[in-house]
Amino acid sequence: MNIQSCIEKKLAEGLNSSYLDVINESNNHNVPPGSESHFKIVVVSEQFEDKKLLARHRMINEILAEELQNNIHALAMHTYTLPEWDELQGKVVNSPPCMGGGKS
Repeated sequence: MNIQSCIEKKLAEGLNSSYLDVINESNNHNVPPGSESHFKIVVVSEQFEDKKLLARHRMINEILAEELQNNIHALAMHTYTLPEWDELQGKVVNSPPCMGGGKS
């Protein structure tokens, strides 16, 4: 199983999410083609209710501890409750362009 699929499976099971999008952004960075090292995740879950951003991120860090230690170099997390997601109307901020790693 590739890393992206593993992330999707673990987050779907661990958070019982109502919306989940895992985006491999490795191609935006100075890594070999086909790499799976930079990801952005968008997660909407009832489990985020009454939790501050840091607590939400810690939940994800726990679920993905093995991947973060061994495979993932960067992980952008966008974590929402259902009302927050509805307010955003499904619009998530784009990741900024990579400025490091000799790509410029």
